[in-house]
Amino acid sequence: MLKRVLVTDGMDTSAVEKLRADGYEVVEQFYEPGELGPALRDFDAAVIRSATKIKEPQIDAAKGGRLKLIVRAGVGVDNIAVPYAEAAGIAVRNTPRASSNAVAELALALLFSCARNISIAGHTMREHRWEKKAYSKGFELAGKTAGVIGYGRIGRMVGAKCQALGMQVLSVVHRNKPEGCECETMRFVSMEELLAQSDVLILCAPGGNKALVDRESLAKMKDGVVIVNVSRGSNVDEAALLEALESGKVRAAGLDVWMSEKDPNWALATHPAVSCTPHVGAGTKEAQKRIGLELVDIIEGF
Repeated sequence: MLKRVLVTDGMDTSAVEKLRADGYEVVEQFYEPGELGPALRDFDAAVIRSATKIKEPQIDAAKGGRLKLIVRAGVGVDNIAVPYAEAAGIAVRNTPRASSNAVAELALALLFSCARNISIAGHTMREHRWEKKAYSKGFELAGKTAGVIGYGRIGRMVGAKCQALGMQVLSVVHRNKPEGCECETMRFVSMEELLAQSDVLILCAPGGNKALVDRESLAKMKDGVVIVNVSRGSNVDEAALLEALESGKVRAAGLDVWMSEKDPNWALATHPAVSCTPHVGAGTKEAQKRIGLELVDIIEGF
């Protein structure tokens, strides 16, 4: 049984209390990368979010210690060297279900902001500027086509919400095609068709070695496309997106994730056509409570 749990990036209070009530010692402390590995030797399990990375150096330093489980409180596990950890006898888990709705709702919030110029209009209002004429040229989502890249848990929720708004939804499936999704308002197409037909592009896919939005893919999109990214910063070539915003190829962008969270692309973040947030996709009290409960289930069931 796991006894000692390290929580590096925060955890719902009720979940921490539940673990402690069940006899676990829970230590809430953040460690810098160079200090994390040795510290992990003294814990049976580590719960991390996006701020903490457990890669090969940390795993090497933890070998021979107590560590048996790493849990990512969130969807992706790209901040963990998963095969390396598992080869060292350390299991890796995540909480893919708990935050899906929160992220999907944020995608729609960013999309609405892009469609109606909410971010920049609100900013100018706070500067005591009445820019009604400039920002009365939004567009309605009903009747538009949303291309959702990545049709997993989050992507399917985004697709359902877009359909409820009267949008047509397109997606691309590379491996297992989800059953029961296709209907009059949703179909799977090739990537070429999706890029050419989408009025808005919403990224919900895991990060890969190549950006999904780069100069090549942007050239295949409609003029005036809107791009929303709630997946991984690596899915967007930020320099290419900034160029496309400047040229008008991209009408607006909604971004929650960035190539660097320590030093985001400020030219992109402060662009008047960009609505942005600092990686808060799972940042709702409901999602955090669900994540906490799922973490407790994983630790106690290990």
